[in-house]
Amino acid sequence: MAEVIARSLLPKGVFVQSAGIREGERDQFVEAVLAEVGLDLGSRQPRLYNEMADGFYDVIVTLTPEAHHRALEITRTSAAEVIYWPTSDPTVLQGQGKREQILEAYRQVRDGITANIKEHFLK
Repeated sequence: MAEVIARSLLPKGVFVQSAGIREGERDQFVEAVLAEVGLDLGSRQPRLYNEMADGFYDVIVTLTPEAHHRALEITRTSAAEVIYWPTSDPTVLQGQGKREQILEAYRQVRDGITANIKEHFLK
């Protein structure tokens, strides 16, 4: 979700990739809340950090404490800036809430990521 949102907001020349630290699958709720704002995952599939390009980045944005600690570890000897945007995990509601409650949790994540990108990179 973060990569698609960032690509839609940032200038075309900015290189953006998203990755996790654990295996993942495409999420129908991510697809649904992106579609609400006219965005689409396209053919993107979840990937792990070690599957990304060369590993040289100017900025790494993390959304969970675990990812943040991993990013700090990985960038110990580089000049990359690591930014932490605490983000709730909407997947914890799957199987517990009604569809609309789950979608609302995903919307909050989508909107939070959008607001953070605008605030930090589009001032």
